[in-house]
Amino acid sequence: MTEVLGVILQFMPLIILLLLANGAEKLRRMEPSRRSGTSMVLTVLSYSLLAVTFVILLLAGILLTLLGWLHRQGDSPVLTIPGAAPELARQITEALPLIGAGFWIPSLLGLLLLIPPVRRLIARFLPVDVSSRVHTISLSSSMLIWMYFFFFLAIGLQTITQLTSGQSANPAPTLWAQQITFFLLALVGVGWLIRRNLRDSFRRLGLKRPTWHHVTVGITSGLILVAGALLLQSLASWLGFPGDPQVEKLTDQLLGPLYGSIWGILTLGLSAALGEEAVFRGAILPRFGLIYTSLLFALVHSNYGLSISTLVVFVVGLVLGLLRLRYDTTTTMVVHATYNITLGLIAAASV
Repeated sequence: MTEVLGVILQFMPLIILLLLANGAEKLRRMEPSRRSGTSMVLTVLSYSLLAVTFVILLLAGILLTLLGWLHRQGDSPVLTIPGAAPELARQITEALPLIGAGFWIPSLLGLLLLIPPVRRLIARFLPVDVSSRVHTISLSSSMLIWMYFFFFLAIGLQTITQLTSGQSANPAPTLWAQQITFFLLALVGVGWLIRRNLRDSFRRLGLKRPTWHHVTVGITSGLILVAGALLLQSLASWLGFPGDPQVEKLTDQLLGPLYGSIWGILTLGLSAALGEEAVFRGAILPRFGLIYTSLLFALVHSNYGLSISTLVVFVVGLVLGLLRLRYDTTTTMVVHATYNITLGLIAAASV
């Protein structure tokens, strides 16, 4: 229960920011005679809260980089980490410069994206509305995904595996909590509760009542995607780029218990289909475009590090994005569920 609550609380600040931004956007789009200073207040409040967050993370990153540099100069001891073995503490201490850079660089970029001229430059490549409060908060907040990925990359999958070795034996509740929160995040992001009712929010996300057409196209595409992913991994191995054993070890540690039951395998597919598709293909894709959305989708799977698995996820994201543009998000949900469940069944059969 503590882990589930932690997941929900983790995303609450972003949900609050999106509520504020949607409120400001709603007031901004009113007739000039009906506008009030409230729109500007909400805009300044949302931007300021996000800016303060990035400033704190930027300063923390600079501090970590400085501590790592001092350690390499021999002027700073190895960090003491409660519950961590000395060797693990040493590995983390040596990675501090990269960990710090993974904080301060995305934070700096997040701050820059709050500046209109910078957003106008980005708008040449992404279909974002420079003046939209919601687009601004969403684009700037996307730097948090980069930060999350760089942290995993800097600290190393082996270290992450050691740090998470004592996690809950049943990851299903945490996974469902995360993905349900993702779904709510997508709804709030597109204006639910503020600018749109529930029906219009679903329409904006590309969510429709499932039909046999959705199911048929989704299952067929999902199975083809599985075959393509396995083929890509085999080709990479043949070319001398085998899978990273640390990726397999961490994935098994995080999700392995789910492979032992039908409910666990269904959780792998249904939860990701609900949350990830609502956020990435439903909310983000129409505003960030196919390439950047697929890149963020790959980065959020940071447990793969930089490996052939990351490339596979990026390609899967591209295909799901194309299917979203061709059909709708309901179809991509069926595709994603089919893809994950099929891979889960393959993994369970190979145990």
